[in-house]
Amino acid sequence: MIMALLDYERREYLTNRGNNPFNGIKLISKHRSIVQLILSSAYSSNKRTMVYDITWIIPKLRQPPSRLWRFASTLTFFAVGIFSKIIIQWLNKTTVYNRHILANNLDTRPKNKPLITVSNHHSCFDDPGIWATLNMRHLFRKQKMRWSLAAHDICFTNKWHSYFFMFGKCIPIVRGNGVYQEAINFCIEKLGCGDWVHVFPEGKVNMYKDQIRLKWGIGRLIMESPITPIVIPIYHYGFDEVLPNFPPYYIRTGKKITLNYGEPIDFTDIIANLKKSNATEIEIRKTITDKIDDELQRLKTQTAALHEL
Repeated sequence: MIMALLDYERREYLTNRGNNPFNGIKLISKHRSIVQLILSSAYSSNKRTMVYDITWIIPKLRQPPSRLWRFASTLTFFAVGIFSKIIIQWLNKTTVYNRHILANNLDTRPKNKPLITVSNHHSCFDDPGIWATLNMRHLFRKQKMRWSLAAHDICFTNKWHSYFFMFGKCIPIVRGNGVYQEAINFCIEKLGCGDWVHVFPEGKVNMYKDQIRLKWGIGRLIMESPITPIVIPIYHYGFDEVLPNFPPYYIRTGKKITLNYGEPIDFTDIIANLKKSNATEIEIRKTITDKIDDELQRLKTQTAALHEL
């Protein structure tokens, strides 16, 4: 319809005003908004076709790691860990509360007992910044470290970026593809092995720190984990000042960071009672997600007060 309108206008100009070469300029000026719409649509369409194919990544992560893979993964955790510790502990002012809660669970939980951590998401530096507060013995044992969901269109944009984040135990998730996508399936498999999975349940960087609805993927992870996981909430302030969400994008120093680990949440009885009452899967996922939201909001209030000290 747009092209038909422009063709009609072109013929009108040629019929009424002759073949003046400046008529094309007048035509574009008259329908500038339409031309901009066409160009924008063409650009968006071209951009969509350039999205990197990630279908090979999760099958690759499912394969038993080779010695070379283990070495590269260990090196990645070592390099990122050292860099993050320098930023967090040396170049900025960081206070951590209740670190022992996570540390004890990394050290003493049963081998087959899965662990999930959930936190707010204020900056692209949240991960690895949060884990830079761990002790060295945790940070450099990559087999003990977390798996983390990461946006496919930000972290997995080409082959080399993909390998870097894969070595860092990141899993590409496609935002908007729902709770039954392969990334969630893979996380459930890892929970079944007793691994640690970290989730930002807000589903995006919450730049304005609004209270937004949490994504139900976290509810499915906890509900379908073969063994009900330990769930530890985390809240933090200040990472968005170290790495702002607006240009210029570079690491700042001398900023105040506060990180607070909350008490573990036990969902064993909650899930058992919901199943006993014949609750639907949607109702179970929603109840779990709402419980996590309540705990994060409670922890937010507590952490905000600590950050002001």
